[in-house]
Amino acid sequence: MQKDKHPEYHPVVFRDRAAGYAFLTRSTASSEQTIEWDDGETYPVVDVEISSESHPFYTGKARTVDTEGRVARFERRYGGEGGGSSG
Repeated sequence: MQKDKHPEYHPVVFRDRAAGYAFLTRSTASSEQTIEWDDGETYPVVDVEISSESHPFYTGKARTVDTEGRVARFERRYGGEGGGSSG
């Protein structure tokens, strides 16, 4: 790799606060926040919205979606069946 061309690649902790889960990996991401890890070292920590611990695909816990409410809202907004014009 050429000098000063690539971002620094270093250990970083990614933390999913919703699931209470964190993991240590290497990344180019940076953060002002730090956390003391299990090995006693201090690493930058990046908070993420979702990880494999909280994502429905990996957990098998699908969210229920209020489809009936969505359909009713669509029909109110666009006039129900046959409300569209053909063109």
